[in-house]
Amino acid sequence: MKGNRIIGTGTGVPSRIVTNDDLAKIVDTSDEWIVSRTGIRERRIAEENETTSDFSAWAAIKAMEMAGVDAEEIDLIIVATLSPDRLLPATACIVQGKIGATNAACFDLEAACSGFVYGLTVANGLMPELGVKTALVIGAETLSRVLDWTDRNTCVLFADGGGAAVLRHEGGDRGILATYMRSDGSAPPPWLAVTPGVADLSPLGDKVSKDFAITMEGKEVFKFGVRALPDAVMGALARTDGLTIDDVDWIIPHQANLRIIDAAAKALDIPREKFIVNLEKYGNTSAGTIPIALDEANRDGRIKEGDIVALSGFGAGLTWGGVILRW
Repeated sequence: MKGNRIIGTGTGVPSRIVTNDDLAKIVDTSDEWIVSRTGIRERRIAEENETTSDFSAWAAIKAMEMAGVDAEEIDLIIVATLSPDRLLPATACIVQGKIGATNAACFDLEAACSGFVYGLTVANGLMPELGVKTALVIGAETLSRVLDWTDRNTCVLFADGGGAAVLRHEGGDRGILATYMRSDGSAPPPWLAVTPGVADLSPLGDKVSKDFAITMEGKEVFKFGVRALPDAVMGALARTDGLTIDDVDWIIPHQANLRIIDAAAKALDIPREKFIVNLEKYGNTSAGTIPIALDEANRDGRIKEGDIVALSGFGAGLTWGGVILRW
C-alpha cells in the first residue's frame, strides 16, 4: 500500500567512543590495519548499565519528537535486533514501557543486519491489514555483549547503538514504494553466527560453555555482501512502477565494510557519492546501521523532499533486502 511515509527519525547511541588505537591496546591490531580493511575509525560501546532497549527508546523518542507524534498515537512497535535485553519478554515490549506507548502492539524481529529493512517491510504490510496508522520501527543492538574481545577479526567490526523511524499512513505518492526480502538458509552457520547457540547448551547446564560470541568467516561474508547489496537495491527497484537505478538519489546500505560499499557502487555503475556512509564513526551496529545513517542524512538535510532513497540490508541468515522510498 502506497502512502506509508517515514515522518520522523532518531538515533540512540552510547556516549562512550572507542577508537582503533584503544582497541590496539587490548588486541593485536592497529588503526591502519582496521581502516584499510574496513573503513572503521571508531565505534560506540555500551556502558555496563546500558541495553538495547535503552538505545531503542532514545532513538524512538527523538523520532517521535521530529514527527510530532505522541507515544499514545503509536499503534505498532517492531524492534529488529539480534541482541535483545532478554530472551523474553520482547525488547519491543520493554521499549513500549519506557516510552509510554500504551496503545501499541509490540514484537521483536530477528534478521540480523537486514533487520531494519525487514522491519519496515513487515510494518508496511501490516498497516493496511490491521488498520495501523502509525508504526515505530527500530533497529538496535548491544553487540559488545556478544563479542570475543580477543578475536581481532570480529571485535574491531561490531558496536552498539540503534536508530528508529516513525512510519505513518498519509496516502499520496510519497513513502514506501516497494520492498524486497530474500534469505538463503543453506549457508553454513559458521559464516556468521553467535556460537554456541541455545541449541548447543546442555539441558542441565553442564559440559557446555554458555559464553556466547559472534563468529564469522570474513571472506565468505565479504563475497556475500558484494552480491547481496546490489541485488537488494535492484530487486526492490524491480517492484516499483518503472523506477531505475538512475532515478535513485541516495542509497543507504548496511554499514559493514567500506570495501563492500565501493564494490556495490561499481556493480551498480553509479557514483560512490550517492551512498550515505557513516561507518567510520559507528562501526557495524547490525540492525542499527541503516536507521542511524538514515537519521543522520535526514537531519543534516542531504535527503530532500521528493528524493528517491534506496535502503539495502544484508546479514546473517543469510538475509538481504531492500526498500525504495520517495521522501
